[in-house]
Amino acid sequence: MCGRYASQTPAAAIAERFGVGGAPPALAPSWNVAPGQEAPVIRRHPGTGMRHLDLLRWGLVPHWTRDLQGARRPINARAETVAASAFFRDAFAARRAIVPADAFYEWRREGKAKQPFAAARADGDLLAMAGLWEGWRGPDGAVLRSFVILTTDANAEMRPVHDRMPVILEPAAWDTWLGGPAAALAALLHPAPAGTLRLWPVSRRVNAPTANDPELLAPLA
Repeated sequence: MCGRYASQTPAAAIAERFGVGGAPPALAPSWNVAPGQEAPVIRRHPGTGMRHLDLLRWGLVPHWTRDLQGARRPINARAETVAASAFFRDAFAARRAIVPADAFYEWRREGKAKQPFAAARADGDLLAMAGLWEGWRGPDGAVLRSFVILTTDANAEMRPVHDRMPVILEPAAWDTWLGGPAAALAALLHPAPAGTLRLWPVSRRVNAPTANDPELLAPLA
């Protein structure tokens, strides 16, 4: 699964890298994005069809949810079942997104403890994680926009740490993922090729959602 990630690149730089139009939102850097928090997400604007960068909340709330208080809010969706899942299939069909990140965290069990690792692109580019988004409207008319990250089997670099990883999209796949035909999507939902990632151990401070500073990404001595 993917339960934490880092997103400290400025909004203007994210917008430029992903070819996003319009003014980017005000965006505070975070080295420890946690479920329930808002984070930048790239999606096709419902009106114009152009790529748009918005802040959405991590933890998907489907549009048909009745009780927000007790609603299930998954942060990950399995790529193998997402198209058929009653919970995700509407969003998969019509509301796909890209979640940009500088790195994501995963934990390896070592005896009774878990050692966190950071994973980033080996080429230094931003990660483009496949996601879905939803818009939920409350009785008072307020709209909650939320997202989920798709996961798949781990690749060669990730496997020694965890058996799952986010679906990572290459630039050539961005247009297809955001707005391409359903028949083309299955080919994108696979582990990243070997050599895509680099991993390094980091401090267990990242375990606390309240910890948020650049030292969280520092390699563990």
